[in-house]
Amino acid sequence: MNGISMVLTLLSGIALFLFGMSLMGDGLKKVAGNKLELILYKLTSTPIKGVLLGALVTAIIQSSSATTVMVVGFVNSGMMKVAQSIGIIMGANIGTSITGWILCLSYIEGSSGMAQLLSTATISAVVAIIGIIFKMFVKKVAYRNVGDIMLGFAILMVGMQSMSGAVAPLKENEHFINAFSMFSNPLIGILVGILFTAVLQSASASVGIMQALSMTGGITFASAFPITLGIGVGAACPVLLSSIGTNKNGKRTALIYLINDLFGMIFWGIVFYAVNAFAHFSFVDAKMGPVQIALLNTVYRTATILVLLPFTRFIEKLVFALVKDSPEDMEDQADFDLLEERFIAYPALALEQSHLAMNGMAKKSRKNVFRALSLFTNFTTDKFQKVQEKENLIDKYEDKLGTYLMQITGNELSIQQSTQASKMLHSVSDFERLGDHAVNLSLVASELHEKRISFSDEAQYELDVLTSAVKEVVELTVNAFINDDLKMAVQVEPLREWISILCNDLKLRHVSRLSQGKCNLEQGFSFNDMLTNLERIAAHCSNIAVAMIELETADFDTHEYLKSVRELRDDSYTAYMEAYEQKYNINNYKKAKKKAKA
Repeated sequence: MNGISMVLTLLSGIALFLFGMSLMGDGLKKVAGNKLELILYKLTSTPIKGVLLGALVTAIIQSSSATTVMVVGFVNSGMMKVAQSIGIIMGANIGTSITGWILCLSYIEGSSGMAQLLSTATISAVVAIIGIIFKMFVKKVAYRNVGDIMLGFAILMVGMQSMSGAVAPLKENEHFINAFSMFSNPLIGILVGILFTAVLQSASASVGIMQALSMTGGITFASAFPITLGIGVGAACPVLLSSIGTNKNGKRTALIYLINDLFGMIFWGIVFYAVNAFAHFSFVDAKMGPVQIALLNTVYRTATILVLLPFTRFIEKLVFALVKDSPEDMEDQADFDLLEERFIAYPALALEQSHLAMNGMAKKSRKNVFRALSLFTNFTTDKFQKVQEKENLIDKYEDKLGTYLMQITGNELSIQQSTQASKMLHSVSDFERLGDHAVNLSLVASELHEKRISFSDEAQYELDVLTSAVKEVVELTVNAFINDDLKMAVQVEPLREWISILCNDLKLRHVSRLSQGKCNLEQGFSFNDMLTNLERIAAHCSNIAVAMIELETADFDTHEYLKSVRELRDDSYTAYMEAYEQKYNINNYKKAKKKAKA
């Protein structure tokens, strides 16, 4: 076999191996459904449980990176705490070593009898045949997924055989065997392990390739050990990449994976080479086979986790020190700390704490709406990402406040307390919806920016008028809620009604411009999306203000209240409507244009 053919066969073997492992892992995840995710974030009450769970899940899906990326997602969404993730990630480091033992099956060979029946070729053929039958001829989805698992396993085995066959002639090559002596240098071996695994993005694949190369007889313990140390650190690359765009807790979780493997590499590297300098271990020059490499990988990873397990609290403090909270983050956490479980037994105090936390939510919702609106005049990727990030925070407010308020209602409450709790639950939902519409507006702004779409001067003026009105209604609502100001709250509904009138008028005007060819359809879609979201923001502001007024007047029928307000139209309501009509009048466009020219 010439050099080019050997390299191509090796690369094709690696490709088959990676594809087989991916197919098998995906099939296993489909068979498990959402159970893996549910188990992961529910059964992590202690570090030891987390380690066992992480090891089990990783052994099933054959990827520590996949398990850790899943955990990063849970922590990022707030379903799991950073402390809970540490045990799972430690377990994932152990679980990924199971793949090496599975790969040992590919080296079972025999020429006759039982040995032949247990050979790789026979096992792979039987598994592949059953797998393709399940995949092609069985209608039940569960069995088709099992077929994927079997096909993935068979392809993985064939890939291993291709790699082994490609490098087999090298066992007679002195230059190749001598080259491996370089890897016995700890620094070179570790660097090779890190770089190789970072490229493949799979520790299991790196171990598998090392097992294949071990069949040449060129790998000794002296070269296998430092490469194994480096493989763990290299496997952290896909996890760190997955944390891009996550919040700080997501980044901390990804960092835990790197810290575990960095510690293992440094600690065991120092211990082994320091002791060997005096003891001169006899096994250092021993030849390593697939089984010995699988054993080395498992022992190294298990020993690392056993040493680290008592220090989970220190690891948590370390990642928080490395990824520090900003003053804004600390302010957010302070709001959640107000919802103390011990206060639930004292409804008056608990409701007061809830209101204070809701004030924080109201401010965040207001700021996110304003941040999204500013994207239309000054779009930046950082500001766009900030809108998405803060929406996750607002969702977290809704979850925590909703749960806390429901727990309060489980107590014996006075009529006033019961009304207050129900109205706060109502307002929590509306503040959360403000955040949703802020995200929708940010997506419209992103589309306009990417497609370089701009509106006509007339359309832009109309949007500016409407945007100003929406900013005022949000400002009024939030200030009224925070200060319990009913005088301010009664101003919200007249402004909401005028905003609704404005939106309907703007839609008609834009249709007219479309028919005259002043605007195109692409502009029209974006324009309508903006109007819809701005009108909905005003509607949710009205809901919050109405809830406040109801709470004071003990009027529990929102629709009846609004109906009576609009029908009666007392002097104050009419005065506010006239003031808003004068202030936010799109018919003043020509006047504004003349003033701008002057």
